[in-house]
Amino acid sequence: MTPEREGTRERTPSGATAATRPRGPRLDQPRPPRRRLLPEWDPEAFGRLSERIARFLGTGRFIVWMTFVIILWVIWNISVPGTLRFDQYPFIFLTLALSLQASYAAPLILLAQNRQDDRDRVNLEQDRKQNERSIADTEYLTREIAALRMGLGEVATRDWIRSELQDLLKEMTDERRDGHVVFPADRSARRDVDDR
Repeated sequence: MTPEREGTRERTPSGATAATRPRGPRLDQPRPPRRRLLPEWDPEAFGRLSERIARFLGTGRFIVWMTFVIILWVIWNISVPGTLRFDQYPFIFLTLALSLQASYAAPLILLAQNRQDDRDRVNLEQDRKQNERSIADTEYLTREIAALRMGLGEVATRDWIRSELQDLLKEMTDERRDGHVVFPADRSARRDVDDR
C-alpha cells in the first residue's frame, strides 16, 4: 500500500452486526438537560413563601386590612356617582374577590400545616432518640452505682477502721503498775519469762 491510499482509507466496523447496529447515546457522558415546558421552582422556597403568607393571614393586621378594604369598597360603591361605581349593590365582584382570596388561602394554609407537621415529626423523632440515649445513659449509671455500692461493701468504712485502731491502741497501751507502757512485743516476752 502506498502512503496516499493509507490516508484515504476509512475505518469500517468489523463484523456483520456492528455495521447495522444504530449508535445510541454514549454512556460515559451525561445526557443533555431536557427542555421543560413548565417553569421550575424550588419547593422549599415555595413552601417558605406559603408559610409566610399563612402566618400573615392568621394575624390581626390582615383582618384589620381586609376589613378596611371591604368597608372602603362598600362605601365607594354606594356613595360615589353611578359612572364611577365598579361594583353595584349586590357586590358580586367583592364576593368573587373574597372567594378567590379564600380559595388561595385554604391550600396555602394546608401546605404550611403539612410543612409544620413534617418538622414536628422530625423533632419528635429526634426527641425520641435523645430520650432513648438518656435512658441508656441512666441505666448505665445505675449499674455503675450498684457496682460501686457492692464494691464499697468489701471496703473498710471509717467506723470500722476507727474501732480497729481503738482496739490496737488499747492493746498497745496496756500499762504496768510502775507507769511504763508495755507494748505487745514486751508483753509476749514477759509471758515467756513468767511461764518459766
